[in-house]
Amino acid sequence: MASMLQKAIRPIRGLHKSAVEVSKYLAPEDTVTASFGKFISEVKPEHLSSVVLHRSKRMMLDSIGVGLLGSTTDVFRLALQHAQLMYAHHDVSSVYGAGGTKLSPTLAAFVNGVATHSMDFDDTWHPATHPSGAVLPAVLALSDMMPAHGKPSGLDFLLAFNVGIEIQGRLMRFSNEAQNIPKRFHPPSVVGTMGSAAACACLLSLTPSQCSHALAIAVSLSGAPMANAATQSKPMHIGNASRLGLEAAILASQGLEASQLVLDTVEGIAGFSAFYKDYAPQALESPNDGDHIFLLEEQDVAFKRFPAHLGMHWVADAMASVHKHLVGWGPGTVSPAHIQSILLRVPNSKYINRPFPESDHQARHSFQFNACSALLDGEVTVQSFNHAARTRPELLQLLRRVRVEHPHDNQANFNHMYGEVQVALVGGDILRGRCDTFYGHWRKPLTNDSLRKKFRNNAGAVLLPDKIERLIQIVEEMDKLSDCSTLLSQLQ
Repeated sequence: MASMLQKAIRPIRGLHKSAVEVSKYLAPEDTVTASFGKFISEVKPEHLSSVVLHRSKRMMLDSIGVGLLGSTTDVFRLALQHAQLMYAHHDVSSVYGAGGTKLSPTLAAFVNGVATHSMDFDDTWHPATHPSGAVLPAVLALSDMMPAHGKPSGLDFLLAFNVGIEIQGRLMRFSNEAQNIPKRFHPPSVVGTMGSAAACACLLSLTPSQCSHALAIAVSLSGAPMANAATQSKPMHIGNASRLGLEAAILASQGLEASQLVLDTVEGIAGFSAFYKDYAPQALESPNDGDHIFLLEEQDVAFKRFPAHLGMHWVADAMASVHKHLVGWGPGTVSPAHIQSILLRVPNSKYINRPFPESDHQARHSFQFNACSALLDGEVTVQSFNHAARTRPELLQLLRRVRVEHPHDNQANFNHMYGEVQVALVGGDILRGRCDTFYGHWRKPLTNDSLRKKFRNNAGAVLLPDKIERLIQIVEEMDKLSDCSTLLSQLQ
């Protein structure tokens, strides 16, 4: 199909045809956009391999946990208050950790998406995006919306979730620009919206044409600038992606149409290519044409051990090794009196180079803060970002001694970057640490025990222990559930 598509597009580019005129030369069923719609509509639970099922259930468990913890944050409370004030009395879909509170499905998807990203604790993939947070809240809200006798099975739920993850991964792999840490816009606000729309279209069993329209509608609802990184507005990127993707699928189910070429590259027609200048798409093969159709089969995701931008995990692990050298393996805090200077060798990415962060959101996006926290305490934790920890005199003293370098070989790319630190002591000694792959990266994934421990710690902020253990059991046995009601009932 890809070769046929290339042959069809070549003469169109030379003629500068409008979208209407293009239809004379390129049948709708031969477009990249149509191939995505067909894939979403035709993929079945039997296409989910044991590897994909295992990895996606881990993603779901982690995402629920960070969402529950995120429901304790100020930004979540603001989002929930807004939803209740402006759109009250639509009690359909559950809200993380809100004690029986329900909202309309789209608003529940929004606030749960905000909760998931409120502490930047959600999973990360390569090319760089947060895959689960934009999809899971939408699928949960849509499942809540369905009648009691028509709830999706656990397998159907997992299929929709995986379709949402897959569409994000495919779209980002059509661009070399997308491989690197973003500069212009936050990827989840674009591909996350598309993934949410795809997942919901799958769960609604839309036709191939409706699935294509859902994606095209979602493109018109996508995008958020990087200027809002490290602010309270960044979590809304995930909330909006989840909410607007769900809305796109519902609108498509009701008959709303959009461009049949939104994922194609036709000169004079800016669709998804408006986001990536080097966008070069390929048609998706039918799910029945191959054994390994999901990217999650080939590459795992990164699960964060502490709530901060993924890049922070390299410098934190590198600096933790220096801390151990100074205080040994037991508990202890490094004294700033012993530190002459600190050098960080990290990728050149302006929005995570913040010498003196003034809020918890800025601290989560600061090489300097996370390196100094790890030097002082030997680790970075959820508590590292509270006001008392952020404003410690010892930490502020260390921040003033940090210098940053950007080696040419240290790319701003989560698959290739490294973190290197150098600490000069007052006596003249120099201690060095380096991390090429932190624990939790897709090359070095968390064990199941570590992932469950993270979930228990996060969910414990709002749930009792017996409910936490029940949730772990439900997610791990999701593919065996006759319907997903048992999962939906445990999230508050």
